[in-house]
Amino acid sequence: MASQEPGGKTAARSKRTDAIRNQQALLTAAAEVFTTSGVNAPIRQIAARAGVGLATIYRHFPTRADLVTAVYHHQIEACAEAGPALLASADSPLAALRQWVDLFVDFLVTKHGLAEALQSDSASFATLHAHFLDRLLPVTARLLDAAVEAGEIRPGTRPYELMRGIGNLCIGRDDDPDYDPRRLIDLLLCGLRSEA
Repeated sequence: MASQEPGGKTAARSKRTDAIRNQQALLTAAAEVFTTSGVNAPIRQIAARAGVGLATIYRHFPTRADLVTAVYHHQIEACAEAGPALLASADSPLAALRQWVDLFVDFLVTKHGLAEALQSDSASFATLHAHFLDRLLPVTARLLDAAVEAGEIRPGTRPYELMRGIGNLCIGRDDDPDYDPRRLIDLLLCGLRSEA
């Protein structure tokens, strides 16, 4: 049984833990909904996926732009943390790079519509983009360097080029159900391989 500190600190700490857990569930649910339905999906759909009421969403995220921004930050952090974890657990650096690229593509798909959602505040978009590059360029560089050191890919691919190339291949996916960017991204990654 938790001890009660003066001023109800145990209860407050528990409440904060619940709020953080709810917020994480909301962000995960929103990312999933945004992936399938875009950032303009009904808030009710996100609430249902997260298993919470609308009031909970609006308490954490008063506007759609707040929610979209939080999802974007959440996914940046997930991608940033995944890189080192995949390098530690995958069979090879190239396998880690491929798995990370899959996560990155999922992130880019969710990102669709971000600019529209934040159009009233272009400064927020610029800040988010800078954060995106600050967090993900070093991860991409580490994955590429590890694959080069293992002799699995050729040297010389710059992290920004790879991220930009993947991003460009993802454009148009929402407008054309017959277009699968993952197939072309796989060809791109095959092109990085060292000639054995």
